[in-house]
Amino acid sequence: MEEFSMNSMENLENSPVDHGWQEVVYPKRQRKPKHENSHPPGGEPLHQNGASDNVFRSVEQRAEERRRRAVEAHKAAIAAAAAAAAEIAVKRPGGSGSSDDSDDSEVDNSLPNGIVEEKPKQKKQKKPRVTIPEAASKIDAGDLSAFLAEVSGLYENAPDIQLVRFADYYARAFSAISASQFPWTKMFKESLVSKIVDVPVSYISEDVYMTSVDWIGQRPAEALGEFMLWALDSIFVELAAHQGSAKSSKKSVQQQPSSKGQVAIFLVLAMVVRRRPEALLGLVQTLKTNPKYQGQEKVPVLVWVIAQASQGDLALGMSLLVQILIPMASSKSSNPQSRDLILQLLERILSSPKARPVLLNGAVRKGERLVPPSAFDLLIHAAFPIPSARIKATERFQAVYPFLKELALAGSPGSRAIKQVAQQLLPITFSAISKNNPELSGEAAEIFIWCLTQSSECYKQWENAHVKNIDASVVVLTKISEEWKQYSTKLRPFDNLRRTLKNLTLKASTSTPFLNEQALNGGESDADCIASIRLTDKLCKALLAKVASRGSCAKASILMITVGVTIYAVASTNLDSWDWKKLPLLFGTPQGL
Repeated sequence: MEEFSMNSMENLENSPVDHGWQEVVYPKRQRKPKHENSHPPGGEPLHQNGASDNVFRSVEQRAEERRRRAVEAHKAAIAAAAAAAAEIAVKRPGGSGSSDDSDDSEVDNSLPNGIVEEKPKQKKQKKPRVTIPEAASKIDAGDLSAFLAEVSGLYENAPDIQLVRFADYYARAFSAISASQFPWTKMFKESLVSKIVDVPVSYISEDVYMTSVDWIGQRPAEALGEFMLWALDSIFVELAAHQGSAKSSKKSVQQQPSSKGQVAIFLVLAMVVRRRPEALLGLVQTLKTNPKYQGQEKVPVLVWVIAQASQGDLALGMSLLVQILIPMASSKSSNPQSRDLILQLLERILSSPKARPVLLNGAVRKGERLVPPSAFDLLIHAAFPIPSARIKATERFQAVYPFLKELALAGSPGSRAIKQVAQQLLPITFSAISKNNPELSGEAAEIFIWCLTQSSECYKQWENAHVKNIDASVVVLTKISEEWKQYSTKLRPFDNLRRTLKNLTLKASTSTPFLNEQALNGGESDADCIASIRLTDKLCKALLAKVASRGSCAKASILMITVGVTIYAVASTNLDSWDWKKLPLLFGTPQGL
């Protein structure tokens, strides 16, 4: 109690004299921010949480260490980049010209925390583009001649290697030409044949061209043929790459395959074909049968190649066109663009100066015809299609057909070659007559009759094919009967015709079993067949009568001429001894006349 009293007294003594009044304060308004550097009783500063500053100082030191290492690493990276740029600049031709790259790598190290200030990159100056004429103008004929002489000596027994090195020479000359400068795929498809025939030969000088073709002329034909196939393979590989890139995606920007070196391949191939087109003629079967040379997408290239051959030899170019391109134009997969290019080339050849005499004189070369029967079969069907199958190209085929027909039938009448052609054409025309196409039947019947006039074997062919083609026989017999005045002179002597007409009449009476079988197999009905047989029999008998009457007239004429000549011979020996009054009695003429 005494302790409590004493403490109470001390508290009273130390308490302020406010008579029980207290000042009311608002702690939030009166609160003042504590300073971090305030020192509590103990002498060491404390943070708000009462912890010592040494704890945060160690954290700050570690953070500062990390920043220092990051800055040093960044500086090291900058130094490495600068060293790499300097090394590249040394390797480049004219190493001092690469200073732009090193300038782009410079940074401002004065910025805090290693922040790099990027400078705008300067555009590099593009090299001037070399055009095809400029590259061609740099080819020197003397240098080319020396190169070819050296190659010929080094590879004397390897003409194929010589030709490849020849192509390499031009490839180096045109190495700076890009794909956009020689868009040959588009050019060949969209340009006229007259515009592409001299591409790219027109770029080189006459001296360079003559130096090249003179050297080509000394190479063997076999090596040249192999080189032509190699060049065509290279071109078609490039064509396939273009088509593949066009079909692979539908993006607006597509990377086209590089066409570097294609100018040289086209140029060398053109010169080889122009100088030695006969080497290409030896490849006809390969080009017609090998699938990698077939297809409508390859027509523009083949048209261009054959156009080069026609520049060197017009007749040979026509032969190649008829054998390779006409079948492609007549195929079911043919498209208007391909037909147009083929007809352009055909019209160009036929419109060449002196084309008619040149082609007629070369209609048969080494036993081969410019227009063989197999090709003529395609031509006659292209010129005379059924009305529903007519297309825009039909009129153009009809315009060139008469001269092509003349080439197909050209030759010396009665010669062995023309007899062979007639025997090959007769089955073709007989088949064409059988088709329900009046225009085609009329034209084919005319050629059928021509075949009869050229070979007696054709009459036998007619007899053998008659039973299965009675309607065709009707067309032929009708044409001969209606135009007898025109054909009677061509079909003399009538011995073969007379024999065949008799045999056809006999076959008509014995063909009923075959006709019954034909009707069962979906052919004509019995009534139609019987009508055709009766018509054939009627036409044959009418023609036999004309042949007989013509033969009787001919015999009478010959007899009268013989008698006249005899009388003249006798009379000329002794004219004075003749009693002219008795002359009318000799011929049974009344004296009153």
